[in-house]
Amino acid sequence: MPRHRFGLIAAAILCATHLPWALAQSPATPATWPSKPLRIVVPYPPGGSSDIIARAISQPVSAALKQPVVIDNKPGANGNMGTDAVAKSTDGHTLLLCDVGALAISPSVYSKLSFDPSRDLRGAAMLAYSPHLLVVHPSVSANNLGELVALSKNSKLDFAVTAIGSAPHLAGVAVEKATGARWEYIPYKGGSQAISDTIAGQTQVLMNGMLATLPFVQSGKLKVLGVSKATRVPLLAQVPTLQEQGVQGFESGTWQGVLMPASTPPAVLAKLSAELTRIIRMPEVRERLVAQGAEVHTMNPAEFGAFFERERRHWATVVAQGGVKLD
Repeated sequence: MPRHRFGLIAAAILCATHLPWALAQSPATPATWPSKPLRIVVPYPPGGSSDIIARAISQPVSAALKQPVVIDNKPGANGNMGTDAVAKSTDGHTLLLCDVGALAISPSVYSKLSFDPSRDLRGAAMLAYSPHLLVVHPSVSANNLGELVALSKNSKLDFAVTAIGSAPHLAGVAVEKATGARWEYIPYKGGSQAISDTIAGQTQVLMNGMLATLPFVQSGKLKVLGVSKATRVPLLAQVPTLQEQGVQGFESGTWQGVLMPASTPPAVLAKLSAELTRIIRMPEVRERLVAQGAEVHTMNPAEFGAFFERERRHWATVVAQGGVKLD
């Protein structure tokens, strides 16, 4: 066989054997993405605010992007375990849906993290916000923040938190410092577990996102004493804000957003952002969430990134003031 023909055949074989690898390594584009099922990682147990939102959007996302959507609850280490899994994922089809505030807190609270949220993740879209509710077990005699603070000064009250260093924990620390209250913080592995133990009377006080907590207030299983928002919320119009009750300038809550690994092509991130924003604004989705106490609050990737950095700086100050640090 002539040498040049052998060279052409060898080159053809080489191209053929490397073609699947080349296709697999070629970057995703909006036209080709998604090419397989999507996995939404919620780094908390089922039943919390992030889980509720993930399940509210999963079917519409599946219909819009023409791929199955799987919700994967991966709790652990105050959300860091599931977040780390997404930050290190390379399949291009793994999403993180979490409390963005909690994510912004982690770099200040943990001396060692296996990921850097600012470096390893990119925000696709902000979806919703719900303020924290300050609630107590119905047996607690206090009917407002002042009475609760007075009770705590007589004897420390068990204060359930989703985790040490979480946004509800730091909100509790802020209220404690502003009022002179005395809490004994009891950490849990997620909001749903903290709620369950407060309902059972194992703990007396809880601050948690309104989205997950409101149903238990409405059923009488928990008593609400305040809302951590600048203005009252329509669903609880009779409940004063914590600012009205003397905690000046105080506002806290849970911000649910979707992120992907930093390696995600910007065009894919933009496509996902547009679809998520459209879906969360759909009347049936919006009305379902609003009825549960969440406000639809959207941001595109650029707005999301700027918001995250503001949150990171804000919580770094709160953490430093509260002296909260975990290894």
